Amino acid sequence: MAIFKKKKEYTIDDIILPEHIGIIMDGNGRWAKKRGLPRSAGHSAGANNFRKIIRYCSDIGIKYLTMYAFSTENWKRPKDEVNSLMKLFKQYLEEALRDFKDDTIVLKFIGDTTAFSDDIQALMKDAVEGSKDRDGMVLNLAMNYGGRSELVMAAKNIANKVKRGEILPEDIDEKMISDNIYTAGQPDPDLIIRPSGEYRTSNFLLWQSAYSEYVIMDKLWPDFDFNDMNYALIEYAKRNRRFGGV
Repeated sequence: MAIFKKKKEYTIDDIILPEHIGIIMDGNGRWAKKRGLPRSAGHSAGANNFRKIIRYCSDIGIKYLTMYAFSTENWKRPKDEVNSLMKLFKQYLEEALRDFKDDTIVLKFIGDTTAFSDDIQALMKDAVEGSKDRDGMVLNLAMNYGGRSELVMAAKNIANKVKRGEILPEDIDEKMISDNIYTAGQPDPDLIIRPSGEYRTSNFLLWQSAYSEYVIMDKLWPDFDFNDMNYALIEYAKRNRRFGGV
């Protein structure tokens, strides 16, 4: 892992880009606290930055981008903060349906979306349906997502197939597990970026990130900019990825 300290402007000319990037959007609340603002203001700032970063990733040619938007643990936060986040989700989805009809980004959701209100679930369904035939970057929004719950879901799916006699226990292998998680059919993330300087995975893409490169940045998500993204991409390009080999 690398800790980032901004010293110069970074450009990504002539480097090999990762195919799939995961981003843990962290630090909205602390960003607001530093400025004497309510946590909801931090989430609004983080949502604005989210829009900018996904557009930048699409523009530079990233094929898959997974953004950690709301975890299975985030329901434990104060009710007013959760309500504020739900309003932001709804606003983004309405915006995606209204203003981005000609966009190239394919929108998908990973996580147990049945926990959300009926109106948000309907917007999610419409947004996915409206983008399914596009040919640009795939954007996975991790909503009510947790890596452990994802693996439990996969285990249950496979167990039910054994119970129905569709497969034998000895048929179970890594590929079968990969085929029963939310990102089935997608490449595993090459790079995972975590702003805010925290050294933990926070239950994000536990199966998929077995050989991901991590870049940790000591800055809060609303302050994460294009130059920071470029730094992470350059850091990734320097890595010697051996996948357990020599």
